[in-house]
Amino acid sequence: MPLVQIQIQKITWQQAIPVRHKVLWPDKSPEFCHVEGDKEGWHFGAFLGDQLVAVASIYFDGCSARLRKFATLVEYQGQGIGKALLTEVIGVLRTEGIKLFWCDARESAMGFYQPFGMQAEGERFYKGPVPYFKMSLSLQ
Repeated sequence: MPLVQIQIQKITWQQAIPVRHKVLWPDKSPEFCHVEGDKEGWHFGAFLGDQLVAVASIYFDGCSARLRKFATLVEYQGQGIGKALLTEVIGVLRTEGIKLFWCDARESAMGFYQPFGMQAEGERFYKGPVPYFKMSLSLQ
């Protein structure tokens, strides 16, 4: 069986909604998956063939970029697709002169972000019952 190569490219925020919905909030409406700033943000998608299997949205504040709504379809998790997507996003942000990249990471996902050089800042905080840490990476 031939290997299908991952293609990573910018997508529209509207393209990101179905993956966000399926992975992050399957019990909510698709409208619930919209985020303030979606129209101004940059959105990236990882494709296997014609299928969008992972998304990452980036929101800007000056020279700072925040990762939000990073999701990979469950059946494609653990295959390096999210790693490839985040590697591409960080490379693009460096090229664009962004100085700081950050996200609110679930405590259970901190190990995913650490190999990129991201480090926890501050104290653990909660969104509902889920523990998070702010994690960041200097891109200079």
